[in-house]
Amino acid sequence: MNNRKSLTPLLLPALVVALTVLSPVSTVGQTDSSEFSYDARDNPVAPVAPATMTRTDQGRVTVRAVRLTEPLNVDGVLDEAVYQTPPITGFLQTVPLEGEPASERTDAWVFYDDQNLYLVCRCWDSAPPEEWIANEMRRDTNALRQNDVFGALFDTFHDRRNGFNFYTNPLGARADQWITDEGNPNTDWNPVWSVRTGRFDGGWTAEMAIPFKSLRYLSGEGQTWGIQMRRVIRRRNEFAYLAFVPASAGGSTGIFRVSAAADLVGLDLPSAGKNIEIKPYVTSSLTSDLTLAQPKENELDGEFGGDLKYGITANITADLTYNTDFAQVEVDERQVNLSRFSLFFPEKREFFLEGRGTFDFGRASFGGGGGFGGGGAAPTVFFSRRIGLSGGEPIPILGGGRVTGKAGRFGFGAMSLQTDDVGATPSTNFTVVRVKQDILRRSSIGALFTNRSKSLVADGANQVYGVDGNFNFGEAVSFGGFYALSRTPGLNSDNESYVGRAGYGGDKYGLSGDYTVVGDNFNPEIGLVRRDDFRRYSGSARFSPRPQSIESIRQFRWQVDYERIESLNTDVLETEVWSGRFNIELENSDQFSVSGNINFEALDRPLRVSSAVSVPVGDYDFKDVTFQYSLGAQRRVSGSLSLQIGEFYDGTIRALRYSRGRISVTDQFSLEPSVSYNDVELSAGDFTTTVMGLRADFAFTPLMFVGGLVQYDSDSDSFSTNLRFRWEYAPGSEFFVVYTDERATVGGGLPTLENRAFVLKINRLLRF
Repeated sequence: MNNRKSLTPLLLPALVVALTVLSPVSTVGQTDSSEFSYDARDNPVAPVAPATMTRTDQGRVTVRAVRLTEPLNVDGVLDEAVYQTPPITGFLQTVPLEGEPASERTDAWVFYDDQNLYLVCRCWDSAPPEEWIANEMRRDTNALRQNDVFGALFDTFHDRRNGFNFYTNPLGARADQWITDEGNPNTDWNPVWSVRTGRFDGGWTAEMAIPFKSLRYLSGEGQTWGIQMRRVIRRRNEFAYLAFVPASAGGSTGIFRVSAAADLVGLDLPSAGKNIEIKPYVTSSLTSDLTLAQPKENELDGEFGGDLKYGITANITADLTYNTDFAQVEVDERQVNLSRFSLFFPEKREFFLEGRGTFDFGRASFGGGGGFGGGGAAPTVFFSRRIGLSGGEPIPILGGGRVTGKAGRFGFGAMSLQTDDVGATPSTNFTVVRVKQDILRRSSIGALFTNRSKSLVADGANQVYGVDGNFNFGEAVSFGGFYALSRTPGLNSDNESYVGRAGYGGDKYGLSGDYTVVGDNFNPEIGLVRRDDFRRYSGSARFSPRPQSIESIRQFRWQVDYERIESLNTDVLETEVWSGRFNIELENSDQFSVSGNINFEALDRPLRVSSAVSVPVGDYDFKDVTFQYSLGAQRRVSGSLSLQIGEFYDGTIRALRYSRGRISVTDQFSLEPSVSYNDVELSAGDFTTTVMGLRADFAFTPLMFVGGLVQYDSDSDSFSTNLRFRWEYAPGSEFFVVYTDERATVGGGLPTLENRAFVLKINRLLRF
């Protein structure tokens, strides 16, 4: 094995010194939001009626909500007398022209009554409707984020770090996000709300009605929230906000910058009342599995269960679940894995999605808007997918509960669930407790405890204790990290993990680094560890100017990354990677990039890279380069095409990939193809792997759609199909039809059935 030493332990001290000389200075004539003291912003001056907004010389915006005496008719037609009220207007660009007025006028209003909060817009547009980008009707899709949209974020606790984001496009599609700590958006949170859109001679309109029961907030008279409004004009790749957001926060991710939001005053909010939701379900299934020792074919079964949500107060919620069902969950998309570590698949189950950000642990965010996690090698201390799933197969959850909420600057969450006894998997209790304290203006500290009553590797329970911190200063400087200790019988040493991170995420310059340690026996059994027994140093430097003299180019980006991983106990070098990347973003949002890697890998055991080929033990130096062109996601036909060529361990690799593809056939019908082809030649043997997928979706209305996903994997010789129909027949109430089918393709003949399932599910939301 290679015993090369490194001076990289000096990386973080040098980074900290560098950060102290960098300052997040705004590049336009706007005042950086860090200039506003916390106390000064706690006392916004309300606009005097009939005015609905004020903007100070320093750029600080205050919005007045207008109370209605009767409910608003939500039909997308702005013909009520209340629209004589002066609108909220004056949006400012984040990109492409930072701080300049938006290219099109937007008029907005915020109304409310005892039941609902209303968000309304009149979006003027000088282009004819056929030039608008509006080709998605499904909820919460990435394609919807690439349309012309209008929406708003509501910081209901006025803590300037968390919020609820709602937006729509001219077709009336809905999207919603629960944003935590100015990042980590939960796009799978689906509260009850409604929207209707319309058109007028000169643009489009939208009326949204958001029930207060769908939000968490502090009730009472004279409440103040934060509010940020956003207008996206996608044909110009333009993102504009009511309250100024710097380009360093990113156009699409600028909505996460909750600390930059305006103040929303004039709110006399109703108390939570009973605020009880009951959502029972019934399923019927017909399944076959021919891979079992005792195969089953066309086995009929049925289940019932449900969830109960109780608003203890307006800001503390209890959730109970009985016989949790996940029939509507889509299958995981197949991925090619040529590394030595397991793949990460996201959580999609409804019970675990609402309030997910409360349980996030060890995540920090750069001032640039997004989150960063210390690299793929860093462990995930809590990962809800470890509850109720084993090897990708469901383990029935008998029942459980959860309490989440916030009191002032203190946030908390606790959950406990019990799974059933299935085969070799005993009935197990899973308990998670999370607390977090907001400190300073944009920082927090917290703690986490997890307990699995039956360990997977020893007799007894498995526990993890952890503390974390996230510190943000100004617009772009961030520090963060965590320390975690696991307790498993017989694994009493080398059972800790810790991470330290620092970064500067300005628009033109970026600098980051982290130090990660994972012990050989660190064992979070309600988490995910992809690699153990190592220490990792990494750093990144970026230069990304916006050329003013080249009209067709929006931004250049040069970036260099370094990663070094050593064995924790022997100091032997295991992995070292130098990476360089050059990227050009065009004004039409197309991008071209060239990236290269210089790799070193020391294998202490054979690495299986295909079903028939393994790389032998040894030290390997290899290099590769990747060329990529990405079409702007707002186009009717979009996606990223990449070509990778170079060395791979002791051989070569040629890989061609088409990812994030989308063909918008009509406003209602779209196709999303993907292909990954890898041709690898090694001394141990040659192989090719091909993974192909095609997703097709048709939206009858924004509340009813059918989708299908077919996938082929040459390495496992399998072909799978997933079909899913979803209809929200009443607010929060859904009907599902789900069909899954997996077949083996060995031998070149017709694919032979391995397993199949047909499921019907209906649920009903009852609110009290």
